[in-house]
Amino acid sequence: MAGRDLARGAGAAADRQRLDKWLWFARMVKTRALAAKLVQAGHVRLNGARASGPDKPVRPGDVLTIALERQVRVLRVESPGERRGPYEEACLLYTDLAPAVAPESEPTN
Repeated sequence: MAGRDLARGAGAAADRQRLDKWLWFARMVKTRALAAKLVQAGHVRLNGARASGPDKPVRPGDVLTIALERQVRVLRVESPGERRGPYEEACLLYTDLAPAVAPESEPTN
């Protein structure tokens, strides 16, 4: 019976990941240390609330608001990462929820 509980716990843990690790795997920052600093500085919100620390777990369906140096990203977590792979692989970890910015049109006279 204890083995079954351990297996159930392992499955539950497999669908979540530390916030700093996920940010690094998703290529939002260059290093995991920078991801931790970003969270500790209060620049990351998890489901609308400021993330309390880099060890906060994220799961599929969670929404992250990340204030980066030049932009604010709003992302829905689709899956935990297994490694920090190429850009194409990192894009599969999230869905960008920010509205697309339409190019400004030229004024007509």
